[in-house]
Amino acid sequence: MQKCEITGKGKQYGSNVSFSQRHTKKVWKPNLQTKTLMVDGKKVTMKISTQAIRTLKKKGLLIPATK
Repeated sequence: MQKCEITGKGKQYGSNVSFSQRHTKKVWKPNLQTKTLMVDGKKVTMKISTQAIRTLKKKGLLIPATK
C-alpha cells in the first residue's frame, strides 16, 4: 500500500487536463523509501516518505541502523 507509516501521507487523485480540456484520471503517489531504523534498541523496517526522512534528519531523530 502506498502510505507513509509515520506521516500517513498517501495517494492523491485528480485529473490530467489536456489542451482540448479533456479530463483523464490521474494518481500522484508519494515517494516512499524502505528504511531500517533503531526503535527502542530494535531494528524496525518501515516505509517512510522522503519528506519524513528529511524531517527526522533535521530533528536529529534519524540514526540509521548499522548492518
